[in-house]
Amino acid sequence: MGGKDVILVTGSDLAEQAMVMLQGFEVVFAGRQPTEDDLIALCERHNPVAILVRYGRITAKVMDAAPALQVISKHGSGIDVIDQAAAAERNIAVRAAPGANAAAVAEHTWALILACAKSVVPLDKRLRDGHWDKATHKSIELEGLTLGLIGLGAIGSRVATIGHAFGMKVLAYDPYAKSMPALCERAETLTGLLSRSDVISLHCPLTDENREMINSETLAHCKRNAILVNTARGGLIHSESLLAALQDGTLHSAALDSFPHEPLTAPHLWQSVENVVISPHIGGVTAASYIKMGTVAASNILAVTDVNTVSP
Repeated sequence: MGGKDVILVTGSDLAEQAMVMLQGFEVVFAGRQPTEDDLIALCERHNPVAILVRYGRITAKVMDAAPALQVISKHGSGIDVIDQAAAAERNIAVRAAPGANAAAVAEHTWALILACAKSVVPLDKRLRDGHWDKATHKSIELEGLTLGLIGLGAIGSRVATIGHAFGMKVLAYDPYAKSMPALCERAETLTGLLSRSDVISLHCPLTDENREMINSETLAHCKRNAILVNTARGGLIHSESLLAALQDGTLHSAALDSFPHEPLTAPHLWQSVENVVISPHIGGVTAASYIKMGTVAASNILAVTDVNTVSP
């Protein structure tokens, strides 16, 4: 066999700037929603040295179908879709692009917070249906309220800065943060944060330890009529518990940009729930972040393959 080494992209496109960086490789696209069987077949056919992950999951079976595989590079920050233990066992590097979409996700987080606080979606629908609710509707004013952040990485830190600009008190729960910025107060426990926060926003990676951390038991600690926003990972929330909290008034509203199983297709749990705003895991997707995530993912591949490739 000759020719270029192959990089498999689990998607149908990649930023032009990233493609230029990878011009020394043959780039094969798996399509928008590749299944495990699709990826196994493509790995068996092309034996890629790298997989650049946009959509789908990378399992041990996929890795075993590509004996030349050196690195799995995520187009973004969330590597929970990669079986990291299996990769470690096979001496395959796993890389992410933390921070590449931080501005985009932080902005979308605030779009969702404001949509909930100001009832943007239901007021829009009511007005389109012929109702003028000025005399009866009161929105939530954020100034003076408490913003509670679960996770204070690149995205959470940006959300905190904007919250401070709105005149909010900012609490953060992040056991892995060694220090807190001056504008944040550290919450020592998750339930402590929930009990004090008027707006709760999730910005942590999904792990086995925090899966469904937002559940009936933890939601019981929330301030009544709080707002919950999730632009992180759907698996952080037990969906049925969240639905119950929205229905019984524990929460004023929620906004979700990610879900335990994606893509979310009708019929689904949230279709008829009026006090939830949903978006299709789009928070990190902007023209600018598309380029940043692609180029960082590409540079991570180059860093590993350059180190591990031996010239003849």
